[in-house]
Amino acid sequence: MSAPTVYDVAEQAGVSIATVSRVYRNPESVRAGTRERVMVAARTLGYVPSGSARGLASRTTRVLGLCFPDYADPDAEDADGDTDDGPGESELMLYSDEIIRGMERAARRRGYALLIAASLAQGPENLVAEVAGRVDGFAVLAQTVPVGDLEIIARRLPVVMLAGPREDASLDHLDHIEVANFDGELALTRHLIVDHGLRRLAFVGSTPDSPDGEARFRGFQAAHREAGLRVPERPDVRAELTQAEGRRAVGGLLATGGDRPEGVVFANDQMAVGALTELRRLGVRVPEDLAVVGFDGIPLGQLVAPALTTVRQPMRRLGEKAVELLVARLEDRRAEPVSVVLPVSVIRRRSCGCKDGNTDSVMHS
Repeated sequence: MSAPTVYDVAEQAGVSIATVSRVYRNPESVRAGTRERVMVAARTLGYVPSGSARGLASRTTRVLGLCFPDYADPDAEDADGDTDDGPGESELMLYSDEIIRGMERAARRRGYALLIAASLAQGPENLVAEVAGRVDGFAVLAQTVPVGDLEIIARRLPVVMLAGPREDASLDHLDHIEVANFDGELALTRHLIVDHGLRRLAFVGSTPDSPDGEARFRGFQAAHREAGLRVPERPDVRAELTQAEGRRAVGGLLATGGDRPEGVVFANDQMAVGALTELRRLGVRVPEDLAVVGFDGIPLGQLVAPALTTVRQPMRRLGEKAVELLVARLEDRRAEPVSVVLPVSVIRRRSCGCKDGNTDSVMHS
C-alpha cells in the first residue's frame, strides 16, 4: 500500500493542496475549523508531511531525528565561561545537552546524522512535520508530542520514547528507555533520613505533566513510608526546572511559618543549584542549617559551593541507547518492543553533610 500524499489529505478534508501545505507550514494562517479538518484527515490516512516522506518506504536518509523541548536555563547560559576560574562549556552542559551529545556520537559511529528539533515555539504538530518527514527513525522525549501524532509517525518510522513511563496503552508497541527515577529518589531520600537523621524534608517538584518528576516524588514518598514518617500527599512546591525557580522555591519554603525543613529535595540539579545561591544570600548555611540535594548529575553540581549531592542518571547513555534501538528497529521492524530501564547512582557530596565523592549504584528494582 502506497503512502498517503498531500493530494489524499486535501481530497479527504475537502480543501486545496495549498491549504494543507499552509496548515503544516504556517498554521496560524488557516482558520481553526479548516485546520482541524485537515489534521483529522491526516490522522485518519496516516499522512506524514514533508515531501520526502513519500520515499521513505524505498530509500533511507541516513538521518535520525530527536524531538526535544527547549529546556534552556538562562542562568546557566549567562554564566561567564571565559575566565580562568569560571565554568567552561563542558561544565555548563545540562540534561538535554548531555542526551543530545550521546545521541550524536552514537549516530555518527553508525554512519547517521542527527536532526534535532528543540523548540515547541511553533507547536508540536509543526515539530513532527519538520522532523518526521526527513528521517529514518525518530526519538522523542515523553510528553513532547501528542499521542495521536506519535501514532501516525510510528506507522511509517521507528520511534523510541525517551524518559518517563509510556504515556498511553496505544504506545506500548514503541521501544522505550527510562532511568530508575523512583529507585534513585528512594535511595537518596533514605540516605537523608537514615544516615543523617533528617525528619522534616521538603520536596520541590516539577510540573505535574513530567513523568520523571512524578516518579521521583513517589520515591520520596516511599522513603517516608519505609521510615514510618508522615507521607506527604503532594510536593511542597512545584516549579519549572530552572535555577531561578529553585531560588524562588527555597525562598518561599523558608518564608512560610511553622517548622523549617531540615532538608530540601529538588526534582533536578538546576533548581538545587539556584537554591544554593539563594540560601547563601539569605545567610543559611548548607548543610549545617539545611541540607540540599538534586537529581540528574549535571557537571555544574560539582562546581557549586558546597558541591551538590545528587542522583546521577546516565544522560549520555540515554542518547546512545536511543540510537541503538532505532538502528535495531530499522533492521527488524517486526521485533518485539524493547523497554529498557537504566540504573542511576547516588553521589554523596557536601550539600547533605557527606564528604565529596562517595557513590552508591542504584539498580531498578
